[in-house]
Amino acid sequence: MNHGFVKVASAIPSVRVADCDYNERQIESIVVQAEGKGVEIIVFPELSLTSYSCQDLFSQQLLLDSAESVLFKLLDVTRSLGIISIVGMPVQVQSSLYNCAIVIQSGKILGVVPKTFLPNYKEFYEQRWFATSSVLPDTQVTLCAQTVPLSRNILFKTSKVNFAIEVCEDLWAPIPPSSRLALNGAEIIFNLSASNELIGKNEYLNSLLSQQSARCISGYVYASAGFGESTQDVVYAGNAVIYENGKLLATSKRFSLDEQVVVSEIDVERIRTERRMNTSFAENIRSVNEMCTDCMLEVNTQPLSPKYDFELTRWINPHPFVPFGKALDERCEEIFAIQVEALAKRIVHTNAKSVVLGISGGLDSTLALLVCVKTMDRLKRNRTDVIGITMPGFGTTGRTYNNSVSLMETLGVTLKEISIKDACLQHFHDIDQNINIHDVTYENAQARERTQILMDVANQFDGFVVGTGDLSELALGWATYNADHMSNYGVNCSIPKTLVKYLVSWVAKSVVDKDTKSTLLDIVETPISPELIPADENGEIAQKTEDLVGPYELHDFFLYNFLRFGFRPAKIYYLAKKAFIEQVYDNDGEDVNMNVGNYNEDEIKKWLTVFCKRFFTQQFKRSCLPDGPKVGSVSLSPRGDWRMPSDASYSLWLKECEEL
Repeated sequence: MNHGFVKVASAIPSVRVADCDYNERQIESIVVQAEGKGVEIIVFPELSLTSYSCQDLFSQQLLLDSAESVLFKLLDVTRSLGIISIVGMPVQVQSSLYNCAIVIQSGKILGVVPKTFLPNYKEFYEQRWFATSSVLPDTQVTLCAQTVPLSRNILFKTSKVNFAIEVCEDLWAPIPPSSRLALNGAEIIFNLSASNELIGKNEYLNSLLSQQSARCISGYVYASAGFGESTQDVVYAGNAVIYENGKLLATSKRFSLDEQVVVSEIDVERIRTERRMNTSFAENIRSVNEMCTDCMLEVNTQPLSPKYDFELTRWINPHPFVPFGKALDERCEEIFAIQVEALAKRIVHTNAKSVVLGISGGLDSTLALLVCVKTMDRLKRNRTDVIGITMPGFGTTGRTYNNSVSLMETLGVTLKEISIKDACLQHFHDIDQNINIHDVTYENAQARERTQILMDVANQFDGFVVGTGDLSELALGWATYNADHMSNYGVNCSIPKTLVKYLVSWVAKSVVDKDTKSTLLDIVETPISPELIPADENGEIAQKTEDLVGPYELHDFFLYNFLRFGFRPAKIYYLAKKAFIEQVYDNDGEDVNMNVGNYNEDEIKKWLTVFCKRFFTQQFKRSCLPDGPKVGSVSLSPRGDWRMPSDASYSLWLKECEEL
């Protein structure tokens, strides 16, 4: 299965100006190679059969006849191929010449799409040679002895994806044709271009491609002329670029003297999911169609059925919540700003004299404490208005206790220590609970005692309780109902565990003193644990969360793909295998500084099953979550992003997990 992926390619052949035979041979060779790689649709630059920079030679009948002659050859070569190829050439319709994209498959021309916007400024002079499609009614043209549709409004429908075409300058228009094409069902836009190179232009071009693919919620495959075009007045650097909904998937090397073919896979299923969720997209379809009188032609292709097994080559981020390199620092800074802004508003609105939170020496409470401290600094209030309470219990280790005390002391907040042991012993006596039976009652009683302390202290000091639970814990229901599950305001509620770790590390490395840094770095290295079971004989943590519910990096990967894109377990499993087993991490390129765990297929399947079951069964905890700020694109707020019946069945999802 290809799980909704379509393999596409953008090609930059070497060309010779007005040498159609040479140009066709280069294109032919690339098409055959691409077919061998499993490419399903490939696009070439604008006017690639003739070359773009022919200028007044476009008025020569010999050149036009030669272009059609070599198109015959290309059609013949593709008769036994399933790949769809999109090439550029001039096409004469009655008394006018049009700059066209020719879509071919298996020896047939599927359609001809003429360019709409012809640049006629500065170095461009296209209106000298070509007519615009805006004055051309939808028609048919005879080309290579085939009568085919010619229109700027063609939607090509394949067995896997609907696609459409625009040509070069069309992208640069205030309202590109691709906007309406996408609203009419095109999921991938292919652009044949011959944009010349200028200082700074490439950056602007990529911003256009990114924005247009994002605005259209589509794939966008762009091929621009390269080596071989005339350099009489301008230079063509060659740009082969593939985007998906604003994200760059693959790009070529500029100014290469060799031909280039850039291949990637566009996730059409993801595009369809995004469009379904985006109600503005659907509303725009209605409004645009009401205003537009042009009809959309639909052209069906042969089935896309590559001869070789599908292979996913695009990069799958094993940590989708965590960006790479410098972007990580920027993300951390932005997240802190959101959290601080949110908490500051809540403090001002409630006129709170203090904020209260439990400090365990773990990652989540550490992050929440750092946010509280930064908020008081922003409000120009004393850090002593932050009341941190460490509440040692039966499972508290010396490492976490010392770290919690040290952190509060170095940050200058009000420190309180309230042991929960005596209160829990009394409670166990009251309910006749055997203290030697370390069951769910034993654990949850401790968590609820801590929450009672926090709430009552907040009342004493005219403040409110800041929650410390994170997004990953909420997804798995890894919280005690009406205990650490509850607070007055949860500052970490939209931050997954994998990102919490990086946030704490970022603070340690960038914005604190030496003593605080040392404590923070040790907290980062401490095993994640609720510490509700007594320590082992060596005083070390005996209860490790990830041994019980599974690795958080896997669960965060599952959560992102399940919630953000609505992917089914089979696809999540497929992507997880790629991300955690098949990809090579060598600290070179995109995977710099990426520390990825080692898993096998059975482990991924096991924890994916756990995720699906826990996500459904623990919804009742998420249905009554306290307020908290949305930080990223994935959130579980019952008032905002995720509304789900707490008694929904998980049988469909577990059944698919069992069949993996």
